[in-house]
Amino acid sequence: MGQYFTSSFWEELLSKLTTWTITELPGIMITLLILWILLKMVKFLTKKLRKFLIKRADNIDAIDTLEAEKKIKTLTGIVHSSIKVTLITIFSIMILSKFGLNIGPLLASAGILGLAVGFGAQELVRDYISGFFMLLENQIRTGDVAIINGTAGLVERIELRTITLRDLSGVVHIFQNGKISSLSNMTKNWSAVVLNIGVAYKEDLDKVSEVMQQVGNELLNEATLSSKILEPLEIFGLEEFADSALIIKARIKTRPGDQWSVGREYRGRLKKAFDKENIEIPFPHTTIYWGEEIAPLQLTMNPKQKQ
Repeated sequence: MGQYFTSSFWEELLSKLTTWTITELPGIMITLLILWILLKMVKFLTKKLRKFLIKRADNIDAIDTLEAEKKIKTLTGIVHSSIKVTLITIFSIMILSKFGLNIGPLLASAGILGLAVGFGAQELVRDYISGFFMLLENQIRTGDVAIINGTAGLVERIELRTITLRDLSGVVHIFQNGKISSLSNMTKNWSAVVLNIGVAYKEDLDKVSEVMQQVGNELLNEATLSSKILEPLEIFGLEEFADSALIIKARIKTRPGDQWSVGREYRGRLKKAFDKENIEIPFPHTTIYWGEEIAPLQLTMNPKQKQ
């Protein structure tokens, strides 16, 4: 221990530190600068590539721009993350060599450690394999609205290991790809508003269907809404004899993600049209039947009491 408190020891240490600072530190700083520049270039080139591919898809009439944009954003995001991890790994090894570490044994140890971890990290491998096939089969894209394991929300990020979902309340949900047991994509290729309209039993179904069709045609004739609607309103007919209403089922086919705005607009206009045509939208009620052999309850009013 006494050797560490001698002046010669500290002089030698200071000399080595000064030499290392002069000879190696500039190289480390330059390496870090090159890494920073490369990461910025990769980010810039990825954005340029994304814009180029989206613009190219927009010029091709046979390709749905919205669908192509989702797929392009997802794939370019994966490419950017992969290149970023690769560059950081390579430059980290280069910087370690500047500190005098022997990289050969380190890489060999990392390989053995990776093999050992691989046997114990089967769940991690399963996540990556599941994520790979999700991307390969184009099951889900960034920007889709999906239901994953019973949770609905907007897909904000897709990686090989996880999917990030944000629900309507702003809560972020992160799912491991290997643990996704059910996935429902609500905005792939096209979407639809499914309507179950209830009217009173006394109403004429033909008249109700006519009013519903008129409101659907109004939406098609408006420029702000017609671009969202792919096909006119389909009325399937009487769906159910409910307790207090006749249920008529209909559907409007829309562009992906526009089903909610179109549905809200249609329901609001249909309520006004029903009010104008005196079509009753019923509420739950109960009718008491006394039977044929029991005389119904009669209420009479004495004229004298009326005064």
